[in-house]
Amino acid sequence: MEQVLFTWIGRTDLNAAAGETPAGLGPIGQAIEQLNFDRIELLSNYPPEQNKNYLAWLRRRFAGKTILHNIALSSPTAFGEIYQSAVEVIRQSDGGRSKDRKMTFHLSPGTPAMASIWIILAKTRYGAELIESSPQGGVRTVSIPFEISAEFLPDLLAKPDDELKRLSAGAPPDSPVFTDIIHRSAPMKQLIEHARRIAVHNVPVLIEGESGTGKELLARAIHRASPRAGKPFIAVNCGAIPQHLVESELFGHKRGAFTGATHDRKGHFANADGGAIFLDEIGELPLPAQVALLRVLQQKEITPIGESRGRPVDVRVISATNRHLLDEVVKGKFREDLFYRLAVFVLHIPAVRDRPGDLGLLIDHVLDQLNSESAPGLGIARKRLAPNARNLLLQHSWPGNVRELHNTLLRAAVLSTGERISETDLRMAILPTPAAAVERILNRPLGDDFDLPALLAQVARHYLERAMRETGNNKSRAARLVGLPNYQTLSNWLHKYKVESGT
Repeated sequence: MEQVLFTWIGRTDLNAAAGETPAGLGPIGQAIEQLNFDRIELLSNYPPEQNKNYLAWLRRRFAGKTILHNIALSSPTAFGEIYQSAVEVIRQSDGGRSKDRKMTFHLSPGTPAMASIWIILAKTRYGAELIESSPQGGVRTVSIPFEISAEFLPDLLAKPDDELKRLSAGAPPDSPVFTDIIHRSAPMKQLIEHARRIAVHNVPVLIEGESGTGKELLARAIHRASPRAGKPFIAVNCGAIPQHLVESELFGHKRGAFTGATHDRKGHFANADGGAIFLDEIGELPLPAQVALLRVLQQKEITPIGESRGRPVDVRVISATNRHLLDEVVKGKFREDLFYRLAVFVLHIPAVRDRPGDLGLLIDHVLDQLNSESAPGLGIARKRLAPNARNLLLQHSWPGNVRELHNTLLRAAVLSTGERISETDLRMAILPTPAAAVERILNRPLGDDFDLPALLAQVARHYLERAMRETGNNKSRAARLVGLPNYQTLSNWLHKYKVESGT
């Protein structure tokens, strides 16, 4: 099992590297002298030149791998920024090996705020060992005298001036229909703000996101916040329709138009007239159906199978996919002209793992739902989570996103015998995690339609888009996040991979 040390670089560590005698080896130097580690993940908000000198000094004393993360903080006591930076470094360092590594957090280097965040993360999300060091006492494991549980964790990331910021930015007022989308993270706040602005315009919207992220929930919210709110909303799973029936399902048919057409059928577009149609998994549509859909969007009329004359139809199209449709266009599996018709506005729903601060809210919301709706019908008593069970939920990566979280809590509620869902109940309810994303990237079969440039572009776009979202389009900070030397280089990458910078 890999032993990994996570630590901020402190002033005493820098002094040690500079050869100042009273500093000795510094807290990090003491730790590597007395304990065995395979890898060190260093976080620092000091100037890059000082970090570089310290890294060179440390590598002369440590044979394992050392990775330096230059972190830009507005203040060394900015709890929210420290928390997000630490979580991101831990996530980046995982590489799909979370079950094969033991993490240690060093409390001594850095500010008290940094030490506090290590304690919170160790006790709520990662189950890491905590250590501290001093010249007098050496290095020792820290035993916290009380259990810091996620059940009672203070919300250090709460920002009471969010509403003031919204008003000063001239953002539109919150629409109550979006309150069903549980969130407080910055990426989701930005998504909801964009959705609110888009909702009032009668234009097509493409929603991208992994399975289970809530694409239909967002589509329904957009419809309810639009001028068409009182009209029909028809949801269609394109992937569930047999290929030979797609046009009939979408546009209708006349009796006798084909074998088995025993009666007239209106079709989903006709049923949605005046309102909106939600085409889920739009990437699953076969090419002939894509041609027919493009014609409907261009001419704003449908022609049921078996009829020769078109019928006018007024429908707003909201589509969704768990694929990257531009990649499908490059492969020839999705029509480019249809893509640009559907993607007048594109909204990307981040995965649960990319929504810092949202998981705790989602856990509470889903459990409340189960208690108020599902549980009585199943004959299950109202349930509450034990603190260590909640911590286990917070540590899970949730590759299936909110849908996986819901089903896991439902299974745990059924399996638990008392009013409290225990850690044991949850371990039985959580399904094995699929192969890590890195495996899906690195172990694809060669030949056939394998396209290395497209694969590299997919990876580059993913991280460039995330960096821009997480930094609010600050190119200098985004460049540091993805390891590029400066904002100009980042701009070149953004242009090369056609990532919208937003500024």
